[in-house]
Amino acid sequence: MTEARYDAVADFYAAGWPDSYDDPASVALLELLGPVDGLRVLDVACGHGRIARELARRGGHVVGVDISAALIAKAESAESLGIRYLHAGISSASLDAATFQAAVCAFGLSDIDDLDDAVGTIAGALCPDGIFVFSILHPCFPGGRDVAASWSPDGGYHEEGRWTADDALSTLRRRVGANHRMLSTYVDTLHRHGLWTERLAEPGPSSDRPDLARVPLFLVARCVKR
Repeated sequence: MTEARYDAVADFYAAGWPDSYDDPASVALLELLGPVDGLRVLDVACGHGRIARELARRGGHVVGVDISAALIAKAESAESLGIRYLHAGISSASLDAATFQAAVCAFGLSDIDDLDDAVGTIAGALCPDGIFVFSILHPCFPGGRDVAASWSPDGGYHEEGRWTADDALSTLRRRVGANHRMLSTYVDTLHRHGLWTERLAEPGPSSDRPDLARVPLFLVARCVKR
């Protein structure tokens, strides 16, 4: 497998996103997911295992999958909690059909280049009535002081594609870039694969950035497989 974008920034990423879950996006993600005790849960783009570990602490039987070998190595070297990690892109991961009762993806969908393929794989791995919860930077977020918008400054909301930020506080997106997609693209792709939006949350920033609270910053969605 070729080197993943996050391999080169694994130390930076793991240090910047520790096992803490009181930020607005994580709170919303875990709230919309609900109880996972006893459930089989798939963590898509699990990175260094931050969310996977919390799901396991809450009683979930967790499988994490990520394309970055460096991040998977960090996940496997941390507290085990019975989690199984797979080094693979979500579309090429060896997952049995209709195996999981829930799946999560914390800020990973914008890193995945082929959204349709990824969502199709996630939907196929879920049992009927299974839940998929994901968080992303809100597709409508216009940016703020030293913080990049969801879309490239050379384009606009309606121009989708991969781009790299240069704003001072968008430290991760300056290193690995992101795929901007319209909200309608996410919803249509989910529905095409039988994942129907059940609940939405639009959490704002942490309290130290009130200037960003005037517009949606994050989008968290709970979808059910039909």
